[in-house]
Amino acid sequence: MRPFRIQSWAAAVLLAGACALTGPATAPAVQGAPNRAAVAYVALGDSYSSGVGAGSYLASGADCLRSSKAYPALWASAHASSFAFVACNGARTGDVLAKQLGPLDARTTLVSVTAGGSDASWAKVMGICALPGTTTCMSAIANARDYVDKNLPANLDRLYSAIRSKAPSAHVVVLGYPHFYQLHGTCARGLDDSERAALNAAIDHLDSLIAQRATRHGFTFADARKAFSGHEICSAGPWMRSVDLLDLTESYHPTASGHSLGYLPLFTRSA
Repeated sequence: MRPFRIQSWAAAVLLAGACALTGPATAPAVQGAPNRAAVAYVALGDSYSSGVGAGSYLASGADCLRSSKAYPALWASAHASSFAFVACNGARTGDVLAKQLGPLDARTTLVSVTAGGSDASWAKVMGICALPGTTTCMSAIANARDYVDKNLPANLDRLYSAIRSKAPSAHVVVLGYPHFYQLHGTCARGLDDSERAALNAAIDHLDSLIAQRATRHGFTFADARKAFSGHEICSAGPWMRSVDLLDLTESYHPTASGHSLGYLPLFTRSA
């Protein structure tokens, strides 16, 4: 999911204004322990795979905000014999297609990918919804859903076809996005529950489309909504970062706990 800064939020639809694509989307392969089973793993995707919100960002590809606490890095350290971590903050499906597929080849055995949230401009949507005005929030959500319906299926098909072409033997896991909010939860301020419900419904719509396209390409879809259930924003123990108006980059992203307790077990079951 694309990041957002305070300037673009104040100007703004899922945090505000057009966020510039960040940094190079490629990184050198990181070698794991040589005595492990031969798992050649490549982690593709956007900020939900790079680990925005988890902290402990790696020096390599700094603009991509890749975290050592992101689920791909955690999984690779325990299981992979080789690991290429190329997921990048703000990457759209076209960016993954153009900039991240270099490490894939016939020897790749496992691929993970999150893609689609940045295409739908969820960062921009959340920027609008964080400001006063239910009508503008609902309109932004509707526009994002319309874009998803009209453009994302073809975008995902192009990406998924390219992944399969470059890594014909790999097991590919496509991970979805969690709900942002627990409804009727502990939050005393912020969005009202009608806006929170509409955002969650839009994520359902996005995830359903991603699951459909992934399955059509023979990939495994891993449902993050189930993995994060009970740990959304406004829950008693959230694994998602709420809005921080002083630095919005990490807002609406999984915390380190979200990666280790949410995404990591989900990916492990699917890998």
